[in-house]
Amino acid sequence: MITPNWILQRARLTPDRVAISWDEERWTFREMADRSMDIARKMRGTGLEEGDRVALLTSGGPETVFLIHGGLLAGFELVMLNSRLTGAELAYQIEDSEAKAVFSDDELSDRVPDSTAVSLLLAGEKADFNPAELWEEDRTLTIMYTSGTTGFPKGVRQTAGNHLSSAVASALNMGIQDGDVWLCAMPLFHISGFSILSRSLIYGMTVRLQSKFDAEASAREIAEGSVTTMSAVSAQLVRVLDILESRNQKASDRFRQILAGGGPVPSPYIRRAEALGIQILQTYGMTETSSQTATLAAEDALRKTGSSGKALFFNRIRIEGAEKPGDEGEILISGPHVTPGYVGRFSGKPAQVDGWLHTGDIGRLDEEGFLYVLDRRSDLIISGGENIYPAEIEQVLVAHPAVAEAGVAGVEDERWGQVPAAFIVARRTVSVEELEAFCRERLAPYKVPKHYRFVGELPRNASNKLLRRELKDKFELQE
Repeated sequence: MITPNWILQRARLTPDRVAISWDEERWTFREMADRSMDIARKMRGTGLEEGDRVALLTSGGPETVFLIHGGLLAGFELVMLNSRLTGAELAYQIEDSEAKAVFSDDELSDRVPDSTAVSLLLAGEKADFNPAELWEEDRTLTIMYTSGTTGFPKGVRQTAGNHLSSAVASALNMGIQDGDVWLCAMPLFHISGFSILSRSLIYGMTVRLQSKFDAEASAREIAEGSVTTMSAVSAQLVRVLDILESRNQKASDRFRQILAGGGPVPSPYIRRAEALGIQILQTYGMTETSSQTATLAAEDALRKTGSSGKALFFNRIRIEGAEKPGDEGEILISGPHVTPGYVGRFSGKPAQVDGWLHTGDIGRLDEEGFLYVLDRRSDLIISGGENIYPAEIEQVLVAHPAVAEAGVAGVEDERWGQVPAAFIVARRTVSVEELEAFCRERLAPYKVPKHYRFVGELPRNASNKLLRRELKDKFELQE
């Protein structure tokens, strides 16, 4: 299948419709395409060619949108770097992806390794070229890194076909209406944020952009009806609900829904949202599926509390080894939205086995086909919508000379849902402050353990495998 270049096609179809709004500024689809094309010419003016792989490191806002679209118009494969990562974490992803250059905001450029070519696009020659009018469905548009069970992040390839099928399946489920405006408070380097940009181009929909989540502004826009849809994780949702309730405000009749990901939404939140006139659509997806695989319809939110809904139109879900509804097992996913594979260290790892993506998540399907995710990739910690793997933190901790062994587990937190807690078997006396400083130099802030416990030994099974669930139980008993 071949798809039109979304940026060029949308600028032709609805040139004067607002594409992006940010603070008091507005850009139409034609203006956005023109700005992005100017950036594309500057990018190609550095000597890079169509098909090259480049990385983007930006702090958000409309300039990030123009840079992303510019990279797509230039014909590059875009490695989307998380601006919250440390220099060491960024260096790994840049090296692993074999990015030929990094395009960065001025304020972030000093975090890129010295050995990597960096361009701020402040000046320089512009190349004269014509962007591709058509995209093959297997063309890689983006590469996003997601944590692996070994602690090494995996670079996930996402194609034009992946993003397109995801967007169409979402539209068939949520619907598209004239005047839709999607409030984007999610980072654009995440699939949660990028998917909103791709939907904007495919649907012809306006995106109301926040450079970072602003609960006050989000609540105000929901109440005023200046936006119709929002994406959020539970930690963001509850802050919006708190503000609306404190002001005795409800959602405007124009506001349609909040798409909630990053883990199940507690049923009390759903009831509070319903009282405020807000529909919550719980969803299940991952980087490897270019956003949503299943989404719970609003009318089923209370009837199927804890469920992530049914598989979307093009998608299939099955539970490995299940013989009847309700049987638990690994969640397997199939569909045109599933990644064709990885880059770098994991390029030899097949993304699918016999046409199915093995998620590593444990779940069940009920008799109506509703999915319940029971354990997010076993030991995965979800903190404010960010995925954190304990193994990555453990590798950092055991690198400290005073640490003999380390185990990390997710523990409950009122604000973030979960936070990492570290259990240390020490070689010698070491302070929590020293360990925390050591971690902060090597890990993004959200990955740094929020609790530390010193123990004589770590719980392990007969195969000497660390039992992280017992660590969590130990923490709860000590609290």
